[in-house]
Amino acid sequence: MRISIYQVDAFTSELFSGNPAAVCVVDEWLGDARLQAIAAENNLSETAFLLRSGGGFKIRWFTPVVEVPLCGHATLASAFVVFNCLEWPENTIRFQSLSSGVLPVRRHGDLLEMDFPARAPSRERVHRRLADALGRSPAEVLGTTSDLLVVLEDERAVRELKPDFPLLMQVERRESIVSATGEKCDCVSRCFAPHLGIQEDPVTGSAHCVLVPYWAKRLGKKRLHALQVSKRGGELFCQDRGDRVTIAGRATLYLEGAITI
Repeated sequence: MRISIYQVDAFTSELFSGNPAAVCVVDEWLGDARLQAIAAENNLSETAFLLRSGGGFKIRWFTPVVEVPLCGHATLASAFVVFNCLEWPENTIRFQSLSSGVLPVRRHGDLLEMDFPARAPSRERVHRRLADALGRSPAEVLGTTSDLLVVLEDERAVRELKPDFPLLMQVERRESIVSATGEKCDCVSRCFAPHLGIQEDPVTGSAHCVLVPYWAKRLGKKRLHALQVSKRGGELFCQDRGDRVTIAGRATLYLEGAITI
């Protein structure tokens, strides 16, 4: 069996930056163990699997160790592949996910605009274990059922952060998102997800489902320009729309080939 595979750098227009994702186009769903094995072999933060269905595609996302309910950069990468490699004739693609519903992606020139569910965080107490793992006391801690949002004093603090990952593994949330106001943008962030087999995710679209409601309220504006300030870095253009968020970015193709299994 041969499976088409593409590797795309998401949330960037330049190769070797942004967040690389693998996109595999399948004719039928393989067993979960086989999908997970392919993602582990790809060894990227996410592999997306696409299956044509009606007027769109079904989509699933896997880290090297686990399937996840939502992934932004691999959805952006998938849309890039469908528009540019599969010659999709329309300006909108609808991805049907297992856990996050229908996710439309619209093309506006070289920007791809995703429509995701918002996940507004609530204030939480500062966990001592979290402060120890990050090596500093947060200005504010908020959370959802799966993620923590840690607000630091400024962009420099976010950039200079060096987490203790064994300690961070003891924090019982899927991801720890660290953020602050930006010097040349509205907000900056980094995202750490050791529970998912990813110490630091280069650019995390789904984290902005949490970040956008928070910063939109705090800054008093609906449209946000965001930078993820990991080593690779990435740029996102976001909008708060109540129970939904718009997350847009660019992408570029690195690799095209086939898997033989």
